[in-house]
Amino acid sequence: MKITIGRAVTAAVSVGAALALAGCGSSNSSGSSDHNGMPGMGSTSTTTSASSSSGHNQADITFAANMIPHHQQAVEMADLALKQASNAKVKALAADVKAAQDPEIQTMTGWLKAWGQPVPTPMAGHDMSQMSGMDGMMSAEEMSKLQAAQGADFDRMWLQMMTKHHQGAVAMATTEKAQGQNPDAKALAEQIITAQTKEIAAMAQILPTITN
Repeated sequence: MKITIGRAVTAAVSVGAALALAGCGSSNSSGSSDHNGMPGMGSTSTTTSASSSSGHNQADITFAANMIPHHQQAVEMADLALKQASNAKVKALAADVKAAQDPEIQTMTGWLKAWGQPVPTPMAGHDMSQMSGMDGMMSAEEMSKLQAAQGADFDRMWLQMMTKHHQGAVAMATTEKAQGQNPDAKALAEQIITAQTKEIAAMAQILPTITN
C-alpha cells in the first residue's frame, strides 16, 4: 500500500510540474508579442490586447488621445500632397506619412477603448479650433491656404507645415517616453521619434530644391 501511495504522489507531482511548465511557456509566448503589434511590426490587434492587460497612467491616455487627431491632420495633409504636389519626392514622402500614421491611429484607438477612455472623433473639415495649442497642429486658416496652393508654392508650403507638424509630434512622443507607463505606448512614442526625425531631415534636404 505504501508503494502505491508513493507512486501516486510522484505522479501527481510530475503532472503538476508539467502543467506549471506549460503555463510558463504560454505566458512567455504572450509576453514576447507585446511589441509585435506595433504598426509595421505585426498586427494591431496584438498590441491592443497586450496594452489592455498592461498598466497605464494619465500620460499614456493623454498621449493617445492627443496623438490621434494630430495624426489625423497629418494624414489629411498627406492626402492633399498626393493630389496636388508637383514634386515627386514630396508625393513619395506624403505616401510614407499616410502609410505609417493610418495604422498608428488604429492602434491608439484600440488602446483607448481597452482602457475605457473616449476616442477622439474625426475632425470635420479643417475645424481645428478644438485642437488649438497642440504642438505642431495647423490652424483652419493654414489648412485652407495649403489646400488653395498649387505647384511649387504648394510643395514648399507643405514641407514647411509638415516639418512643424512632425516637430510637434516628436515633442509629444518625447513627453510620453519620459512620463508614460504603458510599454507599448512608450514603444510607439520611440517609433514616432525615430521615423519623424528622419522625415524632418529628409524635408530639410528637399525644401531648397523646390523652385518656381
